[in-house]
Amino acid sequence: MAAPVDTAELFADHRDGLLRYFARRTADAEAALDLVAETFAQAVRARRRCRAATREDRAAWLYGIARNQLAAYHRRGYAEQRAVGKLGLERPPLTEAVLREVEQRAGLGDVRIQLADALGSLTAETRAAVALRVVDELPYAEVASRLGIEEPAARARVSRGLSRLADLLDRSLLEEVVS
Repeated sequence: MAAPVDTAELFADHRDGLLRYFARRTADAEAALDLVAETFAQAVRARRRCRAATREDRAAWLYGIARNQLAAYHRRGYAEQRAVGKLGLERPPLTEAVLREVEQRAGLGDVRIQLADALGSLTAETRAAVALRVVDELPYAEVASRLGIEEPAARARVSRGLSRLADLLDRSLLEEVVS
């Protein structure tokens, strides 16, 4: 059995990579910092059960934890945001300096440019459907009504748009990792 994971070494090796991973998937510096912290907290709790023998295996183990944290973040995100809003609670905001540093280290400026380019590659109709559904969080019936189309057509436009964005953004991220 492998020795317990040295979490200090793991943190030193992967803190910046995980910050980029989360920041690029949430586009939220505060959420990215929270997710990095929770990922490492989970790693510390589970370090004795980790059977990874090599640095690469430990990295894969850590990113598995990160994927689970990201999935949990997305699952609980909407409900949590609504509950916090109803209770009138707010977490203290990060300072501008910390936010700028996270955004710079995570390359969010580049991600925003890539996203803008990807959005620009969509037709105006598809871009409008995606914006109404994703940004404005409207139900498909309302998206269809605002666009003057039937609901199945609205669903198809949003689906095609999101698929196209995923293809374009995944490709650019893959190219970045390979180079």
